[in-house]
Amino acid sequence: MGMNQLSDDKRAQLVAALVEGTSIRATVRMTGVAKNTIQNLLIELGAACSEYLDRTLVNLKSETIQIDEIWSFVSAKQKNVTPAILARGYAGDAWTFVSIDADSKLVINWMIGDWNATTAKHILDDLQGRLTNRVQVTTDGHKMYVHIVPNAFSGDVDYAQLVKVFGSDPEGQKRYSPAICTGCEKHVITGNPDQSKISTSYIERQNLTMRMSMRRFTRLTNAFGKKIENHVAMLALHYMHYNFVRIHQTLRVTPAMAAGVADRLWSVADLVGLLDSAS
Repeated sequence: MGMNQLSDDKRAQLVAALVEGTSIRATVRMTGVAKNTIQNLLIELGAACSEYLDRTLVNLKSETIQIDEIWSFVSAKQKNVTPAILARGYAGDAWTFVSIDADSKLVINWMIGDWNATTAKHILDDLQGRLTNRVQVTTDGHKMYVHIVPNAFSGDVDYAQLVKVFGSDPEGQKRYSPAICTGCEKHVITGNPDQSKISTSYIERQNLTMRMSMRRFTRLTNAFGKKIENHVAMLALHYMHYNFVRIHQTLRVTPAMAAGVADRLWSVADLVGLLDSAS
């Protein structure tokens, strides 16, 4: 059965499984739909979601922004990439840079790339163009942000870094758990940021939501993404569902409703309906 032969209810069933963290192969087993059909649905719906988010998330009245990066990989970890693996397509590290509105919890934009200043500049320049107010921005302590954030906003920004201090790990490399964070230092870079709002808590919680909601982000498994196209599409689908469909527990509405970019609660069926509007 091809993607165009699927009923709207079946499409919604497939999408609901994917956004709740079910892998493509597990979705095949649950629904009986062919893997290629699910992948084609994911690619097309991911593109529709990405286009809708890009068009809709503009002229935002956000005031407090948090930015972070989350690591994943496609096909193989960077150190294990061979010429044979590369011959099949993109392989290696795939960092996702994400920005979030700390008040509405809206994910404003995201970008996949290398963990470097080039990707950081792209997401900051894009972010600046979506905002209407002077904002306060918090990032982690990576030095690539020090000049990129002020430059993206032409200096018209209150910017601080939250630098985590980690203790020594007596177990060394024997443990899978991360080193213990013993404290945080707030470093004002430019402007006059509100000290009480210098935080990355919300964006780090969003990173946890990503790892829980997308099977390909689960650590220490073989569930990692095998194709960069599917990886990108699943991220677009995840953020569309997170912003417009999933009710945030503390807000009692979706982030899109809290931010004023949606006037109602979307359903998974509404999300699938983006395919019709895109065609």
